Amino acid sequence: MRVNVRNAAHGVVLGLFMTGLSVNALAQSAASPAASNPVSALNAPANAATTANSTISELQQLMQSQGVSELRTTYNGNYGSSLLFKPDSRTYYVALFQQKNFWRVVKTMSDGQAEQTYKNFVGQTEKLAEVDIRRIKLEADKHYTEQLIAKQESRLLALQNDLTVQQQQEQSVSAQQEQARQQAQALSGKQQSANNQLAALQDRIRALEAQQLTLDDAKTAGGKKRLK
Repeated sequence: MRVNVRNAAHGVVLGLFMTGLSVNALAQSAASPAASNPVSALNAPANAATTANSTISELQQLMQSQGVSELRTTYNGNYGSSLLFKPDSRTYYVALFQQKNFWRVVKTMSDGQAEQTYKNFVGQTEKLAEVDIRRIKLEADKHYTEQLIAKQESRLLALQNDLTVQQQQEQSVSAQQEQARQQAQALSGKQQSANNQLAALQDRIRALEAQQLTLDDAKTAGGKKRLK
């Protein structure tokens, strides 16, 4: 993300630079081997005497005394570039930095050169930040995918548990159905036996009733004979 600020209050940003900017970084020219190798340039050990007389130390002192104004700043990942201006001498300082460490500082009194250098530095930050930005996105993708995996695993476990419960319930219902079938079959047999017993009792009752009627008829006939 690029943030361009013109004539902004420079105290806060300059203070931010000074809290972490390395005093051991050296200014590198475009043709120097260190400049062609950003990592080497950033990590190269600095000679104390050279550092004291470097453009980087000069800019740092100006920032401490608030002698420069920030005109533009662009951030790309951990890299950034700033265009600063010293009003009393009409001098421009163009800085390239990683996180809070100065990498390169170019000093010029040419407005055109300052703008072009700033654009070049911004282009470098874009290229340098590609790996970091890609890493950040890949980390986010990885985290998101891990969350999806966790949700899917949880869903799979829930479905497996549901299936287990369903199978257990089906087995239980099947066992209950078989038990009920066997009980019904047994009750059917008992019912048939009871029906047979009832039929036999009814037959005996009818036989006894018929026998009783026969006896009653015999008594009635004998009584009529005596009356005659």
